[in-house]
Amino acid sequence: MENSRLGFIGIGNMASAIIGGILSTNAFPADRICMYDPLPEKMDRFVEAGAEACASAAALAEKCDVLFLCIKPQVFPAVLHDLKPVVANKNESNVLFVSIAAGITFQNLQDALGMQHGYVRAMPNTPLLLGAGATALCRTQNVPDATFQQISDIFACCGTVCKIDEAQMNAVIAVNSSSPAYLYRLAGLICDYAQARGIDWQTALELFCQTLKGSAEMLLKSGKTPQALVDMVTSKGGTTFALLGVLDAHDFDQTMRESFEACEKRAGELSM
Repeated sequence: MENSRLGFIGIGNMASAIIGGILSTNAFPADRICMYDPLPEKMDRFVEAGAEACASAAALAEKCDVLFLCIKPQVFPAVLHDLKPVVANKNESNVLFVSIAAGITFQNLQDALGMQHGYVRAMPNTPLLLGAGATALCRTQNVPDATFQQISDIFACCGTVCKIDEAQMNAVIAVNSSSPAYLYRLAGLICDYAQARGIDWQTALELFCQTLKGSAEMLLKSGKTPQALVDMVTSKGGTTFALLGVLDAHDFDQTMRESFEACEKRAGELSM
């Protein structure tokens, strides 16, 4: 990838976060980054930073050898149809596709493009926008170690990166990609409850967010299991004991497991 050009198709939140991370850390030269989005205004700020806007996905593919597919799964068939004749004129080993879409498998990509290009799948999350994201990555066997590491480094500009097998990509969505949604939902419930009890909403948010940060540090650094940390907080007959009792009465654990399974199932349904 030393002399590669990076191309981003679809400039939504995720692509913006990735490009922003690259530019803010000087991980890749701005003048070797190309973009395409049907809404040109989404590209304006990166053009000002030195990146190049292209008129179509096909035009971008002509210029670039690393193509980031930052589009919704439902859009893939049309976009890959446009890209196929362009990349067919290139050596298979000279083109790398990086997809951030849920459910789109390596086999889907290979079938649609008709060639054994290199493929990387990434499952990031929205905290990438703040440089605090968590991304899971996997690759096809024909992606060299050095190239895969460079893709990993690009995502590392925006947070933590972990490498897994493709068979785990649908399951990991509930771990890092969709999980912010239920944390945000819990935050809203807690802050609304606090406000109803006379506590300032913003004060409650600050307290809860710091609690999330501190709890994460405990999970990572205490050396204790999640259950052991639960036990540290819970005294029999105390307030936390009462709280957990209500969750248990409503089968909280099973409800969450079912939500994880629904997430993974939906990812499978998005496969082309």
